[in-house]
Amino acid sequence: MDLQLSGKLALVTGASKGIGRAIAFALAEEGCNLALISRDLASLNKAAEAIRLRFPVSMRVLPADLSKQDQIERVAAEFSDLDVLVNNAGAIPPGNLLAVDNANWRAAWDLKVFGYISMCRAMYPSLKKRKGVIINIIGAAGERLDPSYIAGSTGNAALMAFTKSLAKGAVTDGMRVVGINPGPVATDRLQTMMRGRAKAQFGDESRWQEFLSTMSFGRAASPEEIASAVAFLASPRSAYTSGTILTSDGAPA
Repeated sequence: MDLQLSGKLALVTGASKGIGRAIAFALAEEGCNLALISRDLASLNKAAEAIRLRFPVSMRVLPADLSKQDQIERVAAEFSDLDVLVNNAGAIPPGNLLAVDNANWRAAWDLKVFGYISMCRAMYPSLKKRKGVIINIIGAAGERLDPSYIAGSTGNAALMAFTKSLAKGAVTDGMRVVGINPGPVATDRLQTMMRGRAKAQFGDESRWQEFLSTMSFGRAASPEEIASAVAFLASPRSAYTSGTILTSDGAPA
């Protein structure tokens, strides 16, 4: 299926690894030109080079800390002809109310929650000119509220509300806004978290794979599965989809 994305410019945050890297590959495969953003320039360049070896698209990389407003504004100034914005940067730490202190809670929200909001605000004028699409990668914890991941559950729920609210206004500008709520995804971060859980529960971090058996289909999602959903939602093939959150969590019990 031709997704009719060839020649579009897509900006992906958190693009150096995990879901963001997979999204960049999926969009490049559809012919999108790319703007890749991450704090880690070395990893960003490595991802960009791997994409260049496979797909003949133009690409720019820009290191930026999107928890900082001045750096968000710098990114916006660099890309004034944007068609697709994919907000993906940020990871909120696990822990209950007493385990996550104010500093860590605020730092995580500055990047993921306020970072998404600020990126949408900064890029909105250029997206409006091109009747673009915003896709927010959020997280299923915003639906399945978890007291042991309270900062993440609360932040994701806020981003779900933000996505739906923004979409209602954006339609008058010919724009679409959608979100994706991944469940567990097979990334380095997930493995790190499960190793910590295995060490706490079993006293042996090497037993982390035992947790996979409790997941739907006996596995986590692949980053590529999330990326494929992004490519479709970004495309004209999905032109009547806005204001919705796609949950991709395997329908756990």
